[in-house]
Amino acid sequence: MEKSLLPDKKFVTKSILVSLISSLFSFLFIGIMVHVIALSKDVGPAFFNWLWLVTALGFILTFIISIPIIILWIKNLKYIIREDRVTIHKGILTKIQKNIPLRAVTDFILERSLLDRFLGIGSIKIQTAGQSPSSSTGYEGKLAGLLDYEALHDDLRKRIGKLHPVAEATTTEEPIHVSSETLLKQILAELKEIKKNTGAKK
Repeated sequence: MEKSLLPDKKFVTKSILVSLISSLFSFLFIGIMVHVIALSKDVGPAFFNWLWLVTALGFILTFIISIPIIILWIKNLKYIIREDRVTIHKGILTKIQKNIPLRAVTDFILERSLLDRFLGIGSIKIQTAGQSPSSSTGYEGKLAGLLDYEALHDDLRKRIGKLHPVAEATTTEEPIHVSSETLLKQILAELKEIKKNTGAKK
């Protein structure tokens, strides 16, 4: 059964807040650098004030330009959950459709940052056995800005559980802890057995 999902509007709020915070940090960093340079050059207060004004205007302009880009990017995000794959539609000028087969998925990881928890949204990262070379993020795809993230996460994990029952059983069981001493004894016993068998053949 096909399921089509869109990021919640709260994801727009989160993205704008992230852009604002990063822009503020950039503004403060550049402002401090300007302050240090101005003091080292021993310039007058008028030049110093002018540098601060240019920095502030650059910050405001960058933030204002980023808002419509963020809104357009999120507006074009669409997730489709199919029986055999997850499809992610994204892009503003260049439209991208990414298909991730469920048979290649190893895990769906639920991620919630501080802002996510504050806004009541979450994201699901998709990990595969062989990540694509272009995936430098550590995951193959991401379903970001979801409101009903818990139900979707459970549903997706059940789907890969049906496709990979052995892997699912292995991951859900308690891990078996073997001490180094026990492991060495087992290896030694196996080596003795091999030596015994090879000696018998001679």
